[in-house]
Amino acid sequence: MQKIFLSFVLFTTPFAAQAAGFALTEQSASGLGNAYSGAAVIAEDASTIFTNPAGMTYIEGTQAVGVLHLIKPTADFNNQGSVPGTARPLGNEGGDAGDLALVPNFYFLTPISESVKFGLGVNAPFGLKTEYNKDWLGRFQSVKSELKTVNINPSLAFKVNDQLSLGFGVSAMWAQAELTNAVNFGPFGEGYGKVKGDDWGFGFNLGAIYQATNDTRIGIAYRSKIEQHLDGDVKFKRPAVLPAPFIAASQNGDVNADLTLPENFSVGAFSRINDSWDLMGDITWTRWNRFQELAIYRDSGTLLTQTTENWDNTMRYSIGVNYHYSSNLKLRAGLAYDEEAISDRYRTARIPGNDRKWLSLGASWKATPKTTLDVGYAHLFLSDTDIDDNQAAPVPPSPFGKGRVRGEYDASVDILSMQVTHNF
Repeated sequence: MQKIFLSFVLFTTPFAAQAAGFALTEQSASGLGNAYSGAAVIAEDASTIFTNPAGMTYIEGTQAVGVLHLIKPTADFNNQGSVPGTARPLGNEGGDAGDLALVPNFYFLTPISESVKFGLGVNAPFGLKTEYNKDWLGRFQSVKSELKTVNINPSLAFKVNDQLSLGFGVSAMWAQAELTNAVNFGPFGEGYGKVKGDDWGFGFNLGAIYQATNDTRIGIAYRSKIEQHLDGDVKFKRPAVLPAPFIAASQNGDVNADLTLPENFSVGAFSRINDSWDLMGDITWTRWNRFQELAIYRDSGTLLTQTTENWDNTMRYSIGVNYHYSSNLKLRAGLAYDEEAISDRYRTARIPGNDRKWLSLGASWKATPKTTLDVGYAHLFLSDTDIDDNQAAPVPPSPFGKGRVRGEYDASVDILSMQVTHNF
């Protein structure tokens, strides 16, 4: 388990995570091919441990699933009247804020009895990374913003009868956040600040699947919120010559911040239309309005920095189909619409996301009687993303403003996922 955990930490997470806010929808390659439609009910492999643990009752024997997602976001900022920080040059447009990221998942399930299954999932439900050039025009507001999570999720599923299955799991989630930005010291020059902290938080997930007919089932799934109290430190690099009040305000030290990772609720349906076609879809609600501000405090209780967020709750809608080309080959397609939690008024350079439209394709090949290979691809179209974050006014104790970031992001995302499923 320690090796699995460390391997997750080594991977970075992508620009403006691929669902609303900083959630990561990418939990399997089999699901990606359908744009994760019907995730709460499809129960195709052990990745159902995350999406709906009740689905484990639909899987025979012992199974292991390994997944790797390659995520390539593109995020280019186009300046439209930005204002430099007080007494400092404007700077450039920041380059591409998105880099290639690798995100892995691992799942294992085994029967305890004929009607009870045990499963373990290790994945990354949330993640974020934006990083601009250090001399870009918004450097006093943001240079790097990164959130990493690792979720360890043991689960149980119970087959109550031929129609009803129930599931329950607990989550131990490690989260680490890192925020950097330039510090404006006006005519004395520019410095650099980095805040980094981490914590473990705990939550649970529930699910139920009802087999309405031999070919149709419906499911519901719920994941609880997880409270994180991040503890870490702040470190500054300062100009060689600086007045005493600015030195006092930019001391290194211990800091903390509270972060609530939100709950969500999904309803899904799956139907086998005939021997060749399956149809699936779902709706997911996420309570992002828990994220109203980003506040970081020194351990003395002094406020270090505060950003108003005022996020909104979101909905995600998806529909997908499978085509059974042969007994060994299944083809997939899916569409989804993902609402963003961030309104234009409160959008910041740290998390400049917007609504997403998914177009997904995939294939599943039964390579041997016990091993299945899945591949999925999705292109995400992001709506035009406007930003006007005016922080030109001085914020005590500094008399120097952070400037105004005004313009538009041109962004999209490409995702390629690969999966190996093996039955023992």
